Amino acid sequence: MAAGTAKKVLIVEDDKDILQLVKMYLQKDGYRTCAATTGLEGLKLVKSEHPDLIILDLMLAEMDGLEVCKRIRADRQISTIPIIMLTAKAEESDTVIGLELGADDYVTKPFSPKALIARVKALFRRLERKDEALTCLTYATLAMDLSRHEVKDKGREITLTAKEFGLLEHLLRHPGRVMTRDALLNAVWGYDYYGTTRTVDVHVRRLKQKLPLLNDTIVSVKSLGYKLKEP
Repeated sequence: MAAGTAKKVLIVEDDKDILQLVKMYLQKDGYRTCAATTGLEGLKLVKSEHPDLIILDLMLAEMDGLEVCKRIRADRQISTIPIIMLTAKAEESDTVIGLELGADDYVTKPFSPKALIARVKALFRRLERKDEALTCLTYATLAMDLSRHEVKDKGREITLTAKEFGLLEHLLRHPGRVMTRDALLNAVWGYDYYGTTRTVDVHVRRLKQKLPLLNDTIVSVKSLGYKLKEP
């Protein structure tokens, strides 16, 4: 892996021994690395370094891993960066919350550095395969053709506005993941939009009216946002 094309991994871990160990194994495998020991510092580095993947510890000073994850997923410029969460077995409930907030995978401490590297490679492979098939998204009887800007249900074309199309696309790209209203607003409407998160609710309701199969599959997650059930 040439230095210029090597994937960059950000490690956010407050245990300096673990941080150095993970850093050493990643570099040995050809990855570029950057590191932070607090949640706040980690969030700043995500924005300045734009890593290809983040290894994020759950228990951090200043801002815990769950809050860091939540803020990353709500920021349009960095929301798609994959996250592997490091957790202790006692933090099982927090791990579930982390996955619901958008973490892509998790590794439980104590862990083997080689096993962590294997997870990193597997996640990159999964993302590369997903990128290859992004011209068409499907869900149950729905088919979304991104190149033609068309949505069909059971072969019948459904007319959607640009924002409805964008909202549906974002949900179809992240089935099973809880998307906050802020994250959806940023992803579909952009940072220069001055409306409220109520706009998201209105558009979700319109999508359900036009596509009845979504009535039971787009679920509201109390105080957070929405989730499209796994097909």
